Amino acid sequence: MKRYSVIFILCAGSLTTAAHAQTAQTLKFWNLTSETITELKLAEPGTNKWGKNQTLNDKDKTVEADERLKLSDVKPGTWDVSMKDKKGRKCVLRNVTLSGTDAYAFSISEDDVKKCSRK
Repeated sequence: MKRYSVIFILCAGSLTTAAHAQTAQTLKFWNLTSETITELKLAEPGTNKWGKNQTLNDKDKTVEADERLKLSDVKPGTWDVSMKDKKGRKCVLRNVTLSGTDAYAFSISEDDVKKCSRK
């Protein structure tokens, strides 16, 4: 009987460790522009194979100025980022590094929007 208790405790400990590791990898985007972002997609660099619209993760489906957004199905690394805002501005930022160690993985500012390549 004791043998089964030890196995259960080890399994429970492994699940707790896995849950903690997943929580530590939660990535967030921070909107530092002056506009509400209505679309935010990521792709592996140079592929133009855009993933899902990350703004759908927010309850109002947008990311307002100075708001942070939890990203899903994305891991730290280098990505191309496509964004569109309520003003109708569209742009692509190439080779953006998403860090898993900061309070947010990456941000987009007004300066970034001015410099980005247009779609």
